[in-house]
Amino acid sequence: MDAGLKRELEQKVRAGERLTREDGIALYESDDLAWLGGLAHEVRTRKNGDTVLFNVNRHLNMTNVCTASCAYCSFQRKPGEKDAYTMRIEEAVRLAKAMENDHLTELHIVNGLHPTLPWRYYPRSLKALKEALPQVSLKAFTATEIHHFEKISGMPASEILDELIDAGLESLTGGGAEIFDWEVRQHIVDHETHWEDWSRIHRLAHEKGLKGPCTMLYGHIEEPRHRVDHVLRLRELQDETGGFQVFIPLRYQHDFVDMKDGKIRNRLQARTSMATGAEALKTFAVSRLLFDNVPHVKVFWVMHGLQTAQLALQHGADDMDGSVVEYKITHDADNYGTPNKLTRDDLLDLIRDAGFRPAERNTRYEVIREYDGPDPARRETPQAMRV
Repeated sequence: MDAGLKRELEQKVRAGERLTREDGIALYESDDLAWLGGLAHEVRTRKNGDTVLFNVNRHLNMTNVCTASCAYCSFQRKPGEKDAYTMRIEEAVRLAKAMENDHLTELHIVNGLHPTLPWRYYPRSLKALKEALPQVSLKAFTATEIHHFEKISGMPASEILDELIDAGLESLTGGGAEIFDWEVRQHIVDHETHWEDWSRIHRLAHEKGLKGPCTMLYGHIEEPRHRVDHVLRLRELQDETGGFQVFIPLRYQHDFVDMKDGKIRNRLQARTSMATGAEALKTFAVSRLLFDNVPHVKVFWVMHGLQTAQLALQHGADDMDGSVVEYKITHDADNYGTPNKLTRDDLLDLIRDAGFRPAERNTRYEVIREYDGPDPARRETPQAMRV
């Protein structure tokens, strides 16, 4: 990138001007990661100071049986496969209750698109979970799942969301987005929920007061222009609804090992490589700079590794996600070396070690507890990059 364009982009960012599609593509073409990260860190600091948010959450996947066979997915199983499973509601409640002593504030629920489970299974599950854990927020279901519920119930999404909210739903999850551009999407997705239905369902959810995350799966067969297009679609929807609290870039994973049956379900990996750490940091930085109307950017440490996650906090991210236990959707794929669980103390140490001040949040992004940051009296203690 020539010096003139750099100055122009710096001026636009510092003046608070909205970046264009062309600006986003130019940022991805820059090989000056220090400059790019520094610019994103300015925006992140202006919005959120030196705070890094986290929450204490657990993931619950009630079934991995799925009608779809998305090219990147190692989680899905077909009926009758050896390790296919579907929980009875009582079993899901028992597992959730076993997590109660961890002082969690959020239960994150995503499932496969089960071909025969009745629609009523889902609101009944939420109701039972909420009765068992009344103080825990239920973040559940992707827009793809809501679209699936429309098909199996014959009900419109508006009525489905009303029933789920009555049962205890507090937020949708952000999944099912992948990459919206059809040029890429037709090769990676094997379900019928594309941009039109994904945005329709989130628009409805926002109208009903459900605020939540949005995501992007990056680092597979897409190009930077597809990432820019994806973010700008979400930015336009956010202009309309204001319902997205956080943007989460999700790093595509190779299916290195499936210890249970030896099958490689990821059909993309023969023709692609995963994003490097530098590419991940660039994606966080450009996303933060483009996404001027979403307050937070989250680094999901399970998909990035702990060191890259810490570095992402210097490249635009300000949310470290949660403590997480047994995140099957990634760990069924990657054998990547990230732990199944981080405790609250682990997260506090990671955030302080990166030079930031931790704050625990709830699902609504309300801060429920603030903590001391790194000890400034210790010379070897890292501090957040100053802007």
